Amino acid sequence: MTHTPTVLFVCIHNAGRSQMAAGFLHHLAGDRVAVRSAGSAPGTQVNPVAVEAMREVGIDISHGIPSLLTMDAVQEADVVVTMGCGDACPIFPGKRYEDWELDDPAGQRIDAVRPIRDEIRRRVETLLAELAQ
Repeated sequence: MTHTPTVLFVCIHNAGRSQMAAGFLHHLAGDRVAVRSAGSAPGTQVNPVAVEAMREVGIDISHGIPSLLTMDAVQEADVVVTMGCGDACPIFPGKRYEDWELDDPAGQRIDAVRPIRDEIRRRVETLLAELAQ
């Protein structure tokens, strides 16, 4: 990587999937990647079951604050990963976009959130490997 890429994870409430993805990427990449997350209709807090699931793998996302998706956030990102936010994310030429189809952890019990967490980790690891090329 010649510069520090910025990755923006976007979901509806910025309370579960995008927070977990940001937590994984920050944990795995450290300062090699700038990590952001946002939501098209942000919630008031990070999903406590997502926090619990991430804590099980040694990552604390409890201090995350759901943020509103802005045009500036998308413009500043090199990679935009959407997770179920539909057409809410603006498209800018020259950006890399990925749409990760993942179940929403909202309202789910921990045993339903663990497989979502594990799939997010797998995809984040793949993304990080691609960014390193």
